[in-house]
Amino acid sequence: MKTIFFIFFLLVTSIAFAQNNKEKRLQIAKEIENSIQHEMLNKWYPQNNDTLYGGFITTFTYDFKPTGDQDKFIVTQARHTWSTSKAAMRYPGVIYYKTLAQNGYKFLHDVMWDKTYGGFYTMVGRKGNVIDSTKNAYGNAFGVYALAAYCKLSNDPNALSFAQEAFMWLEKHSHDPLHKGYYQHMQRDGTPIQRTANTPATAETGYKDQNSSIHLLEAFTELYAVWPNDLLRERLREMLLLIRDVMIGNKGYLTLFFQPNWTPVSIRDSSDAYIMAHHGLDYVSFGHNIETSYLLLEASHTLNLQNDTTTLRIAKQMVDHALQNAWDDKPGGFYDAGYYFKNKPRLTIISKEKNWWSQAEAMNSLLLMSALFPNDPMHYFDRFKQQWKYIQTFMIDHTYGDWYANGIDIDPKIKTALKGHIWKGNYHQFRSMMNCVDRLRGKE
Repeated sequence: MKTIFFIFFLLVTSIAFAQNNKEKRLQIAKEIENSIQHEMLNKWYPQNNDTLYGGFITTFTYDFKPTGDQDKFIVTQARHTWSTSKAAMRYPGVIYYKTLAQNGYKFLHDVMWDKTYGGFYTMVGRKGNVIDSTKNAYGNAFGVYALAAYCKLSNDPNALSFAQEAFMWLEKHSHDPLHKGYYQHMQRDGTPIQRTANTPATAETGYKDQNSSIHLLEAFTELYAVWPNDLLRERLREMLLLIRDVMIGNKGYLTLFFQPNWTPVSIRDSSDAYIMAHHGLDYVSFGHNIETSYLLLEASHTLNLQNDTTTLRIAKQMVDHALQNAWDDKPGGFYDAGYYFKNKPRLTIISKEKNWWSQAEAMNSLLLMSALFPNDPMHYFDRFKQQWKYIQTFMIDHTYGDWYANGIDIDPKIKTALKGHIWKGNYHQFRSMMNCVDRLRGKE
């Protein structure tokens, strides 16, 4: 009799726990969705629409007043085009999202694209005058990413043709047929810029890098969803394998820069003082690692790779590495950067900033890991809940909207810093929050 009662008790308890867990997940989803709509999107749009010169204005004070010269950077223009395209599909009742996406697409096509040599300019002035005519893979990747999202929204064959043209420009000028991957830095005509004896030792020029690579992976994943082309599939798989097997390997984190033949760039043999002063080319970037864990799995899923246990293992390893080395257990949040000094047995945190994009990417990846490994001792769902609480408390500006650039537990002065600029929009947090809401509601 006692055994029967105990089994009944366990059954009732497990049902109650599952119900409570479901209710908690739906409550968090509601909180995040509300924040997307009322603390982020409605602060940016439609006020950042540049009704005079096209595209988006991107620089705003802490209280969302436009400021500065409003130069237009390909990355930010593309990201806002992506965001408004996604917002238009998610919230079709808000008519201006589609209008803004159309305006963003038009600016990319008419102004940011080089009509002579092809490729997206890096920077133009507010009126469209070219400021920086060089090209880079990173910016062009975001151009492709935005065009793919707009294609899905609009079903416009001209937009698809433009996206295909942008991909083929990268194929012709940036892709390395010998060593694979893509050159990051190019002259206006698309010629890759090589390092010379006069290139400063700390300059990125001429190196291949993880940052452009992971965003090419991201862009090709998005484009493949609307254009399942054989060459595109080949390049998507190529980038997945390069990032997974060469840039990460079994370390659990990305190497940041490489020679064109994929020899890693390292300053680890230098003195500690030199490393601290010049580590821009060689450190552990926890935000990029957490972000890449998701991008690898997204690409593998898009390619429909069956039983891809290697990508799954490495993606998990990257999140675990960040949790073990950069997680601030008391309030939550992830530190920015670390370094493996030769004379120290463990990784050393060299930057305790908690930048906004890393916190956003972490929330997405933690929840994804909790779905893939629900009983893992890393307790991903508990960490996800703590991360969301951290973001609510220290990242989101509940008065003026959007997110602070850094967590105010570490950097309280950031409250009055710019809320938007050419490197800070809403793409990281919007994507993460959308994914989290959908996953919490069982839609992914």
